[in-house]
Amino acid sequence: MSDPAPTRESYPYLPAGPPAIELADPDARLSRLDLGLDEEQEARARELMRSSIVISLHDHPQILPKDPARTMEYVRGAREHTAYRTLRRSGLTAVFDNLLGVVGAASPSGWKWDDAITALGMRLADIAHQEGVVVARSVADILAAHRDGNLAFVMGTESATPIENELDRIDILYGLGVRQMGIAYSEANALGCGLKEERDGGLTLFGRRAVARMNAIGVAIDVSHSGDRTALDTIEASDKPVLITHAGARAVWPTPRMKPDDVLLACARSGGVLGIEAAPHTTLSREHPRHTLESVMDHFRYCVDLMGIEHVAFGPDTFFGDHVGFHHALAAGLDVSRIIRPAGLLDFPEVEFVDGAENPGEFFGNVTRWLVKHGYHDDEIEAVLGGNILRVLGEIW
Repeated sequence: MSDPAPTRESYPYLPAGPPAIELADPDARLSRLDLGLDEEQEARARELMRSSIVISLHDHPQILPKDPARTMEYVRGAREHTAYRTLRRSGLTAVFDNLLGVVGAASPSGWKWDDAITALGMRLADIAHQEGVVVARSVADILAAHRDGNLAFVMGTESATPIENELDRIDILYGLGVRQMGIAYSEANALGCGLKEERDGGLTLFGRRAVARMNAIGVAIDVSHSGDRTALDTIEASDKPVLITHAGARAVWPTPRMKPDDVLLACARSGGVLGIEAAPHTTLSREHPRHTLESVMDHFRYCVDLMGIEHVAFGPDTFFGDHVGFHHALAAGLDVSRIIRPAGLLDFPEVEFVDGAENPGEFFGNVTRWLVKHGYHDDEIEAVLGGNILRVLGEIW
């Protein structure tokens, strides 16, 4: 396994040596978005970030290679480095860490059981050796992290593909700390269909059994990358609220990666929560086709009006480093262009980064400033920053 240690922040128990792969600087900032707040508004935003429980419902807090061409080499090594210090300074209380560790495949669609266990074990080993960083397995753990000034990681996976047809593997992953699991990642698996499938056959019989097991054991179910029929079937089959951890509204930007109104409304009726996505070239809008924080918040406003503010939060889905280069490097496995580009409907300029939402370290501070600037009340801001997620986790876990 490679050891691309730029600062030796991750895996401090390993002997120091020359880095095999140079990584991006997690504290480098390219975003220059000026939201135009006055001093009083800035002070209010800082206080809200300080006092609120702030939860990212979906992120990849790892540091990417400086050279995107070395991305596959890096992720196949499984030993990803994480920007713990930058994350702790960001104001985040908890982050749902959806494992990047692509050991044997170019996307979670192709993960095998050994891939999932390797990626999870490596992440837990690293976290266990960090100061002020904990793994959250319950709502009480998240509340304790906020009280103690720690950063909590919630282990998740974007796809249930690695369980294959073994229900007991859900129990094993739960025992190892996993508290959130996607049904499918873009391609069909034993549970149901993903976004890339031309025909969505819906949730399978095994998928229904898996949903029942996740409900029973306390694993939050995510349908972000599931096809529309599979998402609706999952919500109907689940006795617990269902999450859409990272997406937006198809009515705002018409791509398969966004969710149609019927799926968003079904999520809300289940008691679930949508996390608004911010990965490059996903949550665009007709008003802001050049992807910035303003595009992201167009989806936020639409979804709040449709679903109710109590069912909306944020799942930025960001990295530290060249996220667009990452997409290009793994284009074959992720099939990003097919999922995020409207079929002959709209065009948009490619950006190097999403201004105002470049990485997990800056996203929530800028979102809070935007909410303050646009007149949201403190209780509304606290709800979308983390309160809504805490409520639904209390029902699921």
